[in-house]
Parts: sequence; structure tokens; C-alpha cells
Amino acid sequence: MPTTVLQRALRRRLPGLAAHGVLIVFAIAFMAPFYWMLISSLKTAQQMFAVPIQWVPPVAHFENYPNAINYPNFPFLRYLWNSIFYSITVTVGTVVSCAAVGYGFARLRFPFRNALFYITIATLMIPYIVTFIPTYLVFKNIGLLGGYAPLIVPAFLGNAFFIFMMRQFFLGLPNELADAARVDGAGHFRTFGQVMLPLVKPALMVVAVFTFMGAWNDFLGPLIYLSDNRLYPLSLGLYAFRAQRTTEWGLLMAASVITTLPLIVVFFFTQRYFLEGIKLTGLKG
Repeated sequence: MPTTVLQRALRRRLPGLAAHGVLIVFAIAFMAPFYWMLISSLKTAQQMFAVPIQWVPPVAHFENYPNAINYPNFPFLRYLWNSIFYSITVTVGTVVSCAAVGYGFARLRFPFRNALFYITIATLMIPYIVTFIPTYLVFKNIGLLGGYAPLIVPAFLGNAFFIFMMRQFFLGLPNELADAARVDGAGHFRTFGQVMLPLVKPALMVVAVFTFMGAWNDFLGPLIYLSDNRLYPLSLGLYAFRAQRTTEWGLLMAASVITTLPLIVVFFFTQRYFLEGIKLTGLKG
């Protein structure tokens, strides 16, 4: 009898154990590159390429971090500030524009609303590289090349995917809320800002986190549009560091770890809203 009970318990727990085992394997696979970067930032070049592989450095060279930050002709702090400015500005522009346009498509009545929405969604099928050259020529003709304007201005014009997502969230809110706000004398702007936006905070966090990560890791845009190396973000600055100093692997890994830390901090501070937004996104019809 006890054996039968044990077997039943094992059968019930076996699917859960198998699922957790698969998740652990995938977690290790995804964490392995970051772990390698972390331990490499504490090694010398000889230790990094030693055979067999040293998974734990015998001596941790923490001096690689201040050396990377203060390396001659590598203005790390300037690049860090450029990345922060670029990422936050693009994030604010994307969140504000996509929330406003999504609310308009969901709640406002105007001619050709559905046609404009379908056109907006259709742009998702256009590859980024197809519109890249026309966009470049537009900014060239108006004299805005060489700075952050070509990288920041499009963020305030919306993103088709996030507009679609915000529209779905606004459609899921009860109409009675907007009706009650109108009865109290609130206009569209007040209803949008004080009633609707607080209710879609998880969706806003999803848009903000994805946009921040995309801008922080953006390489092609700054490479094409920025002509002054003092304006480089960290993604481009690390490439310049690597291209000029092929042997400073420890410093390069240390700088890469510091570059990754803001993304980790942002995720940990926003994970509750972020995960809630991802869950609710999957429930929207």
C-alpha cells in the first residue's frame, strides 16, 4: 500500500519535475554567456585563453573595472551618459506616442479610423531596412544628420506593434469608465490622462522596458547617424574600443558587464509590472 501511494505521488509530480528540469537546462544555457563575460572581466588575457578553461579565475582582477572606466581615449562615462540620454528619451517618446495613438484608435470616433489602423498594422510587414534609406534621406535633406535627432524624433511618431498592443488594452477597459468621466465634465485629454492611463500601467511598463532595451542595445542607428565619436552610446563605444585595442580583453569584458548592469536593474525594478503586462497581453482578444 505505501508503495502504491508513493508511485501515485511520483506520477503526479513527474510532469512538474520534468518541466522544472527543462527550465533549469534552458536557464543555464542562457546564463552561460553572461557568466563567461563576468568571469572574463576578472581575468588577464593569458587566463582568458588558458587551456583547459578556467571557469573560476585563480585571482580576481577587480582592477579591470576602474581601468576600463578610466582608460585613455575611451570616455566611458560620456558614452554611458549618451546611452542613458538616448534610451530614456526614446522610451518616453515611444510610451507617450503609442499610448495616445492606441487610445485614439480604441476610444475616439473619426472618419477612416479602421482604415488608418489597418494601414498602421500593415507597416509591421515592411522590413526596417526598406524604410531606412528613405528615412536617412529625409533627415539629410532637412540637415539633421550627425546628431541624435534622427534617432529620437521617430520615437515620438509611434511604433506600430506597441500601438496595436495599447489599443487592445484600451479596448479591454469598460466603457462605463469613460462615460462616467464625461458625465463629470472631463474631456478626452483628462479622461486619457487621469482615468485610462493608470489602468493600463502594466502595458505601459511592457512598452517602456522593451523600448529601453532596444534603444540601449541599438548599434546600427548610432553607427549610421552619428558622426562625432563624443556622441557615441556604449554599444558603439565598445565596438570602437574593441577595434582599436584588440588585446585588452579583460577591460573590454569589464566594460561590457557595466553596460549590461542597467538593463538588469531596470528589469528587477519593473519586473512585477512587466510580467503582469505580458500575462495580460496574452489574454487580450
